[in-house]
Amino acid sequence: MHCKVGDNHPALLDCCGGLNNVDYSKMDLTLLEAFLKHIHVYDSRLCIAVIAILFNPLFWNVVARWEHRTRRLSGLFGSPYLACCCLGFVIILLNIYRSHSMTVAMKAQARWEVMERTEVFYAGIGLMVFGTLLVVSSFLALGFTGTFLGDYFGILMDEKVTGFPFNITENPMYWGSTANYLGLALIVGVAVCIIIIIICHDLVHISSPYTEHQLLKEH
Repeated sequence: MHCKVGDNHPALLDCCGGLNNVDYSKMDLTLLEAFLKHIHVYDSRLCIAVIAILFNPLFWNVVARWEHRTRRLSGLFGSPYLACCCLGFVIILLNIYRSHSMTVAMKAQARWEVMERTEVFYAGIGLMVFGTLLVVSSFLALGFTGTFLGDYFGILMDEKVTGFPFNITENPMYWGSTANYLGLALIVGVAVCIIIIIICHDLVHISSPYTEHQLLKEH
């Protein structure tokens, strides 16, 4: 079925043709072109930062699941608590390097004039404050072993964690980190923040099944 066409109007698209009838050559891609122009995709510093973002959750999820199946780390260190603390220390170092590499990559990117506004700068400050609040509060709620995959070492929570910030999101650590990176990108004024959001958003879905905070201690 076709839409009705008036005598004084251009022919309308086939109502049932979907996107096959769209003339993409007439789309206004000015904003997209401006966005891509300000991203140096092949910059080595950006590539290193992206690799660091992808590697970190892959590393600690693989190691934690391997420990859960074999208990090799607990046996090596003689205690599940010591093994968990050592893994946590390695994760902290990896996160420090990830943050450093992202900062270096952002500063190397071209600044986007659209983002060089006072309101954008203060929005970035607000996001970093909110992100830091999520990260710190979730750490205080879970403790060191709860934050750094203690459940895979057999170190389980005494009771379900339901207070802030887990009452507003199930993955406050990941969303807090995402907010921090986005805030930094807005402050620096680089368009690469969009790539950061996409990557971090995907990592939430990849990692969340293995980082649940609601495991309870067996009675």
